[in-house]
Amino acid sequence: MKKNVLIIAFLAIAGLFSTEATAQKFENKLDKSPADIALYKTKADGVIAKVIYGRPQLKGRSLSKLAPAGKVWRLGANEATEIQFFKDVTFGGKSVKAGTYTMFAIPGANQWTIILNKATNVWGAFSYKQSQDVVRVIAKVSNNSKTLEALEIVFSNSGDMYIGWANTVVTVPVK
Repeated sequence: MKKNVLIIAFLAIAGLFSTEATAQKFENKLDKSPADIALYKTKADGVIAKVIYGRPQLKGRSLSKLAPAGKVWRLGANEATEIQFFKDVTFGGKSVKAGTYTMFAIPGANQWTIILNKATNVWGAFSYKQSQDVVRVIAKVSNNSKTLEALEIVFSNSGDMYIGWANTVVTVPVK
């Protein structure tokens, strides 16, 4: 019995050191722009759309520096943002077939162009090709009184997709 207690105590102490060593391996290795998922679903139809994106942080920088006006931007961080439609939809008033697309943006002061592109599994906007665009929609921009430190994409119950960052909110209807 005494031998069993000693073995258990030894294993517990070894486990503590092992946990500390494991924690040190992950220290400073966590993604600075963690991935997130936004879902548009209804009780009647289930999941209609799913957006997978990286959430960049402002960290004292301006939105215009991170997402320059007039330039194609990956609409997030790391891998380009992907949107999957589980059924045919209208996206910003334009018909889009069910499928997976990469979502890019061209920011502007009063409106953003939101782009759905055929290329998937791409990093950033470095390999973006306009010839692969499925649709481009003009999205309205509004100001938010609250500053959002991290990029956020959410859907309303009625299907509006909101893209918020800093004090900017971009709205795209999805029906």
